Amino acid sequence: MIAALVDYQFADPWWLLLLLAIPLLALLRGRSGKLPSITFPSVKLLHGLSRTARATPGRLLPSLMYLCLACCAFALARPQYISTHEQVRASGIEITLAMDLSLSMGIEDFIIGGQQVNRLAAAKRVTRQFIDGRPNDRIGLVAFAGRPYVPCPLTLDHDWLKQSLDRLKLGVIEQGTAIGSAIGAATARLDQRESRSKIVVLITDGASNSGNLTPQDAARIAKTLKIKVYTIAVGTPGMHQIPLPGTNRKLEARQEFDLATLEEVAQISDGKSYLAEDTDALEAIFKTIDQLEKTEIFRNTIVEARDLFPWFLWPAVVIAIASMVLRQTLLRTAP
Repeated sequence: MIAALVDYQFADPWWLLLLLAIPLLALLRGRSGKLPSITFPSVKLLHGLSRTARATPGRLLPSLMYLCLACCAFALARPQYISTHEQVRASGIEITLAMDLSLSMGIEDFIIGGQQVNRLAAAKRVTRQFIDGRPNDRIGLVAFAGRPYVPCPLTLDHDWLKQSLDRLKLGVIEQGTAIGSAIGAATARLDQRESRSKIVVLITDGASNSGNLTPQDAARIAKTLKIKVYTIAVGTPGMHQIPLPGTNRKLEARQEFDLATLEEVAQISDGKSYLAEDTDALEAIFKTIDQLEKTEIFRNTIVEARDLFPWFLWPAVVIAIASMVLRQTLLRTAP
């Protein structure tokens, strides 16, 4: 990416102090001269001796001199056109977000703005903030319950990515929690990319109970492909009421956390494991991951300066020559 900035400056601005001499010269010129050598009792004696003197030489020639001095001051100050070109190259990180859509993500044990919201809503909000903070990274989205699917492949079009995130709903795919399959699907997407760093951020609130691939085996595959897996368990333990999509019914169930498996997955793949029981903790976890996986930005700045003093020097020369010609011809005065 190339960014261009345009500016103007004076290389030697102290020469602009010469402009202060212009009003001083005008003031000195306006002062009264010496008293006349010959005193006439009446100007009637001089009437008719010559034509009426023109006042133009007394006004135009000094004005040309002041204008020439102003142009010289600007030319000596060396005005410059500054063009700055900044080349920005980002060594981004490839990130796949794996979002759990099992029914338990509908449990309302998170609070946003003083209102209770379900786990999916809290995860969406914090994930959007994470996406906004990484404009130079390709980020993709994998959703899963009993099986995984890909709402959005890796992309730099983060608006499209966030729209895909907003469209995620509970109860649209077969139920279950296929953590191993979700990691496998996210890993397969990242394996096709060439990047300095690749990570999977897994957000779930349950224990793996579906799929043909265990979370540990999926983590080993990720390790082989140099992909780190960050696991985030969301929710609070205990009995909860799970809303059933499309109905007014709620299912009473105990929260099942398998923190040991999530920690093992993170350890195998050189990632980290976290537990978020409220919105603040979830935000802090994403900020931590953001700090751990920083994108490298390379900047190369080229500054070009083009002198503009000829724009003022040549007018000064022309004005000076014109002033001398007029003084010796049309505006010539008697001694």
